[in-house]
Amino acid sequence: MTNFTLHDKESAPQESHALLENSQKAFGMIPGLHAVMAEAPGLLDGYQRLHQLFLDSSFDDEETTVVWQTINVEHACHYCVPAHTGIAKSMKVDDAITDALRNETALPTDRLEVLRDFTLAIVRGRGNVDDSAVETFLNAGFTKRQVLEVVLGTAQKVMSNYTNHLANTPVDKPFQKFEWHKAD
Repeated sequence: MTNFTLHDKESAPQESHALLENSQKAFGMIPGLHAVMAEAPGLLDGYQRLHQLFLDSSFDDEETTVVWQTINVEHACHYCVPAHTGIAKSMKVDDAITDALRNETALPTDRLEVLRDFTLAIVRGRGNVDDSAVETFLNAGFTKRQVLEVVLGTAQKVMSNYTNHLANTPVDKPFQKFEWHKAD
């Protein structure tokens, strides 16, 4: 496996310095994912922007968590599932939602289940989703805007999940207690 550098502000390319400072301010540390992404400043910049755009979407914290963790679990991301478990806790998302997502069991509400199903349809179909899936999503009270915001969340998670697969990014210490492996 190719070894990727976990950059800090000293080792990173100059164009990544301010981006890593943003990470430090936002998270109180430089997450390993950001340290790896710093090798390619455009990737880290794009990821940070998409992260903020998705946080600013019309989804509430529970819905945001469902989209993120659905994709993380589907992609079997050893890094993002624990990280987003911790993030969900900081967002005060009910542990029942997080546990259901991590374990691929039923979510507490039909609406959240529809969101997970639609997100999976987007990911598995690479955006090729039939009209009935979109209609089911809209009939559950979601909007056309949110159809496209699932695409936004997917773009963000592809960047992080794929980077973590390539780099085998070590899970950050605060999230190690949420270690996760995809069930067989």
